Amino acid sequence: MIFLLGASGYIGGAFASELQRRNIGFVPLARKQVDYARFDLLLEYLRANRPSFVINAAGHTGKPNVDACELDKAGTLAGNALLPQTIAHACAAANLPWGHVSSGCIFNGAKISEPGRVRVEKDMTQPELHALAEQKSPAILGFTENDAPNFSFRDGPCSFYSGSKALGEEAIAGIGQSYIWRLRIPFDEFDNQRNYLSKVQRYAKVYDNVNSISHRADFVKACLDTWERRAPFGIYNVTNPGYVTTRHVVKQIEKFLKPARRFEFWENDAEFYKLAAKTPRSNCVMDVSKLLATGVQMRGVEEALEDSLKNWKLEN
Repeated sequence: MIFLLGASGYIGGAFASELQRRNIGFVPLARKQVDYARFDLLLEYLRANRPSFVINAAGHTGKPNVDACELDKAGTLAGNALLPQTIAHACAAANLPWGHVSSGCIFNGAKISEPGRVRVEKDMTQPELHALAEQKSPAILGFTENDAPNFSFRDGPCSFYSGSKALGEEAIAGIGQSYIWRLRIPFDEFDNQRNYLSKVQRYAKVYDNVNSISHRADFVKACLDTWERRAPFGIYNVTNPGYVTTRHVVKQIEKFLKPARRFEFWENDAEFYKLAAKTPRSNCVMDVSKLLATGVQMRGVEEALEDSLKNWKLEN
């Protein structure tokens, strides 16, 4: 039996669907059932019921976007740093393994391979770097699990959301038996306000950058596979291999969905942050070599993107 926290959320719901598909018994643990933010209550419940595994898909993302986290810093810290720490200590005390949904948004930019060195570049909007991304140049490398977050309270500026997610990883490091699964910009074929492809279609203007992204179903399948395969505990970047530019995503949307609208882009970062965003945004490329080395498989980002748009389903 698996305990699933945050089952009613966007990612938690995908975990629930995949567990059902695999015919794995699980309990969608709700706060009204047991206040799992309280260590004593959670530990008592874990010891009494002895699940085989615990999944934490709960957290604070801010609605409609991370700008809202700037207005609720206490709630953001509680959901993204204190809650995972509480779960980690409770699971360790009960000697239970668990998995935590974290975020790749604790990084910004990419690593650039140059003759004799590899450097970190936070701003991939520079014309020469963006051109490399459009060409899918092998000179662009992703951040690995060994890299320290560079979009965090320790390496700013960052959004409060990203800072809290990085702090959450710090808070649970070395405690018990855990997986930390890093999600990035979820998308799939189902129109939803949380879906990256839906967001792009609804923005008045589109912000162009370079990103690794995670197909929602592929993400939860990979996370569960790490547990079923008994992959070593630790941090895993869980994105579809590769990366995309927003302009490419728009071209694919135009190709497959043929929207009536004409997409316009923000001229530059200055215009975007002046008129559309209140806090810095993470845009980054992630390396998934560690995940793939365990035998867990994920489709390439182009295949996942094209499949989502070919099978696009409008929200009811």
